[in-house]
Amino acid sequence: MKYAIIVLLIFLFGCAINRNNIAQTEEDKVDTSKYSAATFGSGCFWCTEAIFELVKGVVKVESGYSGGSVPNPTYEAVCTGLTGHAEVVQVYYDSNIISYPQLLEIFWKTHDPTTLNRQGADVGTQYRSVIFYHDDEQKKLAEEYKKKLDEAKIWDDPIVTEISQFKKFYKAEDYHQNYYANNPYQGYCSFVITPKIEKFKKVFAEKLKER
Repeated sequence: MKYAIIVLLIFLFGCAINRNNIAQTEEDKVDTSKYSAATFGSGCFWCTEAIFELVKGVVKVESGYSGGSVPNPTYEAVCTGLTGHAEVVQVYYDSNIISYPQLLEIFWKTHDPTTLNRQGADVGTQYRSVIFYHDDEQKKLAEEYKKKLDEAKIWDDPIVTEISQFKKFYKAEDYHQNYYANNPYQGYCSFVITPKIEKFKKVFAEKLKER
């Protein structure tokens, strides 16, 4: 009986791994040149990636680093805060399905943009709230949206989100990609990301991909 249970568990575990591998392979095949790109930093990129992966119209999300001065940074180097990079996600999306202002709404409503270089227990310049705009239109829309939020006094404190020109995106190490999907029961995922995901699903139900 015990042997049968062990075999069953191994089978189920193998299926779970295969599903993750299939999902990653399909996403890797996406021709990103056909889509618009947006780059956001809102704390730990595991959290940000997990949220944007759920959004209807988003075809691919990659975790990585942007805004620094050191080429090809490693996670360990970025964590020192000395490279100047922020943990970000590169979001590729179909603008016929979801607009850039809608992505901005999701960005601002799924983290605290009033805490400088900090999101919860994650502290450091690499966790800063930041938008890297890809063209003048994205810059205009981001600045207008930020001004509107500040004037509406949504938060008690002013928004400190950095709005800077996109220059370079460095994709993070493979183990950071699809981190939440691949490690849902890891401590940080269970206690930090899962509650954010559940809240996001309730607030943005109409923007979720069909599963």
